[in-house]
Amino acid sequence: MSVVFFHIEFNFSFLPYEKSAASAPEQNLRVDKTMKKELRVKKNKEFQEVFQKGKSYANRQFIVYVLKKADQPYFRIGLSVSKKIGNAVTRNQIKRYIRQAFLELKEQIQNGNDYVIIARKPAADMDFHEVKKSITHVLKIARVFKSTEGGNNEKQ
Repeated sequence: MSVVFFHIEFNFSFLPYEKSAASAPEQNLRVDKTMKKELRVKKNKEFQEVFQKGKSYANRQFIVYVLKKADQPYFRIGLSVSKKIGNAVTRNQIKRYIRQAFLELKEQIQNGNDYVIIARKPAADMDFHEVKKSITHVLKIARVFKSTEGGNNEKQ
Protein backbone atom coordinates (compact mmCIF):
# COMPACT_ATOMS: atom_id res chain seq x y z
CA MET A 1 0.00 0.00 0.00
CA SER A 2 1.44 3.36 -0.98
CA VAL A 3 0.51 6.74 0.38
CA VAL A 4 0.48 9.80 -1.82
CA PHE A 5 0.54 13.29 -0.37
CA PHE A 6 -0.70 16.28 -2.30
CA HIS A 7 0.34 19.85 -1.75
CA ILE A 8 -2.08 22.35 -3.19
CA GLU A 9 -1.62 26.10 -3.10
CA PHE A 10 -4.26 28.56 -4.08
CA ASN A 11 -3.30 31.86 -5.59
CA PHE A 12 -6.05 34.46 -5.55
CA SER A 13 -3.93 37.26 -6.96
CA PHE A 14 -6.23 37.48 -9.96
CA LEU A 15 -9.10 38.65 -7.74
CA PRO A 16 -9.50 42.42 -7.63
CA TYR A 17 -8.82 43.91 -4.21
CA GLU A 18 -10.24 47.24 -3.25
CA LYS A 19 -9.76 49.06 -0.01
CA SER A 20 -13.11 50.17 1.22
CA ALA A 21 -13.45 53.46 3.06
CA ALA A 22 -15.02 51.60 5.99
CA SER A 23 -11.93 49.43 6.55
CA ALA A 24 -9.44 52.32 6.56
CA PRO A 25 -10.39 53.72 10.00
CA GLU A 26 -10.35 50.17 11.38
CA GLN A 27 -6.77 49.69 10.21
CA ASN A 28 -5.67 52.99 11.77
CA LEU A 29 -7.36 51.99 15.00
CA ARG A 30 -5.53 48.66 14.92
CA VAL A 31 -2.16 50.39 14.57
CA ASP A 32 -2.92 52.51 17.63
CA LYS A 33 -3.94 49.45 19.65
CA THR A 34 -0.63 47.60 19.30
CA MET A 35 2.78 48.12 20.84
CA LYS A 36 5.09 48.83 17.90
CA LYS A 37 8.32 46.85 17.63
CA GLU A 38 10.53 49.94 17.88
CA LEU A 39 8.94 50.66 21.28
CA ARG A 40 10.33 47.42 22.71
CA VAL A 41 13.67 46.51 24.23
CA LYS A 42 14.63 43.47 22.14
CA LYS A 43 18.36 42.81 22.17
CA ASN A 44 20.27 41.13 24.98
CA LYS A 45 22.76 44.02 25.03
CA GLU A 46 19.90 46.48 25.64
CA PHE A 47 18.45 44.31 28.42
CA GLN A 48 21.87 44.07 30.09
CA GLU A 49 22.33 47.83 29.92
CA VAL A 50 18.99 48.40 31.67
CA PHE A 51 19.81 45.78 34.32
CA GLN A 52 23.28 47.20 35.02
CA LYS A 53 22.68 50.95 34.76
CA GLY A 54 19.00 51.24 35.65
CA LYS A 55 17.17 51.30 38.98
CA SER A 56 14.82 48.53 40.09
CA TYR A 57 11.43 48.76 41.78
CA ALA A 58 9.27 45.83 42.81
CA ASN A 59 6.07 44.54 44.28
CA ARG A 60 4.93 40.95 44.77
CA GLN A 61 4.03 40.39 41.12
CA PHE A 62 6.55 42.41 39.09
CA ILE A 63 10.05 43.85 39.11
CA VAL A 64 10.52 46.95 36.96
CA TYR A 65 13.94 48.24 35.92
CA VAL A 66 14.01 51.85 34.73
CA LEU A 67 16.86 53.39 32.74
CA LYS A 68 16.68 57.08 31.87
CA LYS A 69 17.60 57.95 28.28
CA ALA A 70 17.54 61.70 27.74
CA ASP A 71 18.01 61.49 23.95
CA GLN A 72 15.00 59.20 23.46
CA PRO A 73 11.64 60.93 22.74
CA TYR A 74 9.55 57.86 23.63
CA PHE A 75 9.67 55.03 26.14
CA ARG A 76 10.46 51.39 25.36
CA ILE A 77 9.53 48.25 27.27
CA GLY A 78 11.17 44.86 27.51
CA LEU A 79 9.46 41.84 29.04
CA SER A 80 10.90 38.83 30.79
CA VAL A 81 8.69 35.94 31.88
CA SER A 82 10.52 32.86 33.13
CA LYS A 83 9.59 29.29 32.27
CA LYS A 84 9.11 28.75 36.01
CA ILE A 85 5.92 30.82 35.77
CA GLY A 86 4.07 28.46 33.45
CA ASN A 87 3.77 27.04 30.00
CA ALA A 88 4.09 29.10 26.80
CA VAL A 89 0.40 29.96 26.72
CA THR A 90 0.53 31.39 30.26
CA ARG A 91 3.76 33.29 29.63
CA ASN A 92 2.47 34.82 26.40
CA GLN A 93 -0.79 35.81 28.09
CA ILE A 94 1.11 37.61 30.86
CA LYS A 95 3.20 39.45 28.24
CA ARG A 96 0.06 40.49 26.33
CA TYR A 97 -1.51 41.77 29.56
CA ILE A 98 1.61 43.80 30.43
CA ARG A 99 1.84 45.29 26.92
CA GLN A 100 -1.86 46.20 27.00
CA ALA A 101 -1.48 47.80 30.45
CA PHE A 102 1.41 49.94 29.17
CA LEU A 103 -0.58 50.83 26.07
CA GLU A 104 -3.47 52.06 28.21
CA LEU A 105 -1.12 53.97 30.53
CA LYS A 106 1.15 55.40 27.81
CA GLU A 107 -0.21 58.96 28.06
CA GLN A 108 0.62 59.01 31.79
CA ILE A 109 4.10 57.47 31.61
CA GLN A 110 7.20 59.65 31.20
CA ASN A 111 9.01 59.41 27.89
CA GLY A 112 12.77 59.01 27.64
CA ASN A 113 13.01 55.80 29.66
CA ASP A 114 13.59 52.13 28.97
CA TYR A 115 11.54 49.78 31.15
CA VAL A 116 12.24 46.09 31.66
CA ILE A 117 9.45 44.22 33.44
CA ILE A 118 10.11 40.85 35.03
CA ALA A 119 7.03 38.87 35.99
CA ARG A 120 7.04 36.88 39.23
CA LYS A 121 5.12 33.67 39.94
CA PRO A 122 1.92 35.31 41.35
CA ALA A 123 1.41 37.09 38.00
CA ALA A 124 0.40 33.76 36.44
CA ASP A 125 -2.89 33.71 38.38
CA MET A 126 -3.93 37.28 37.58
CA ASP A 127 -6.45 38.59 35.08
CA PHE A 128 -5.85 41.72 32.99
CA HIS A 129 -7.33 44.19 35.48
CA GLU A 130 -5.21 42.82 38.31
CA VAL A 131 -2.08 42.98 36.12
CA LYS A 132 -2.84 46.60 35.19
CA LYS A 133 -3.44 47.53 38.84
CA SER A 134 -0.17 45.86 39.89
CA ILE A 135 1.82 47.48 37.06
CA THR A 136 0.32 50.86 37.99
CA HIS A 137 1.33 50.28 41.62
CA VAL A 138 4.95 49.45 40.81
CA LEU A 139 5.20 52.37 38.35
CA LYS A 140 3.96 54.72 41.08
CA ILE A 141 6.70 53.37 43.35
CA ALA A 142 9.18 54.11 40.54
CA ARG A 143 7.72 57.63 40.17
CA VAL A 144 7.55 57.45 36.38
CA PHE A 145 4.08 58.89 35.92
CA LYS A 146 3.87 62.38 34.48
CA SER A 147 2.97 64.88 37.18
CA THR A 148 -0.35 66.66 36.91
CA GLU A 149 -0.66 70.42 37.15
CA GLY A 150 -2.77 70.21 40.29
CA GLY A 151 0.22 69.16 42.41
CA ASN A 152 0.43 65.75 44.06
CA ASN A 153 -1.44 63.17 42.00
CA GLU A 154 -1.29 60.22 44.37
CA LYS A 155 -2.78 59.69 47.80
CA GLN A 156 -0.87 58.02 50.58
